[in-house]
Amino acid sequence: MEVSRVITAPPAEVFAVLSDPQGHVAIDGSGMLMGADGDRVRAAGDTFVVHMDREALGDIPMGEYDVTVTIASFERDREISWTILGRMRPPIGHVYGYRLSPEGDGTRVTSFYDWSDIHPDWRAKGIFPVIRPDSLTATLGILARTVLRGYPCATPLS
Repeated sequence: MEVSRVITAPPAEVFAVLSDPQGHVAIDGSGMLMGADGDRVRAAGDTFVVHMDREALGDIPMGEYDVTVTIASFERDREISWTILGRMRPPIGHVYGYRLSPEGDGTRVTSFYDWSDIHPDWRAKGIFPVIRPDSLTATLGILARTVLRGYPCATPLS
């Protein structure tokens, strides 16, 4: 699943938000991300913890829990993606991410959610996609607002 929009800011400013664990919380359109612990990511393999509340989706009564985000791809100012390890076993295997490309006076940001390689046990349950396209679209709107208002960490990486 993919959605995209143009944000009137350079790729480096957008990527600065996406590489910051607090940025993920600030732009979440699903309502599930409650907080994060960890440093700005700088490479594939970096991790941080996100405090979640599944009650925001109103589907499965999981309450509050933590997940570990592991960066799967990292190409500064172009792409960032990650997998999630939470309470569920075996690990689900879905991937979230963003691709950025300059467009006009801004950046085309494409948010993607890929569950094509999820573990067969989870595929059999038929619960994907968990996040709907409108949540991805909402997140892009919040990302645009956050970047344009000068998110505290929206400074390009050094």
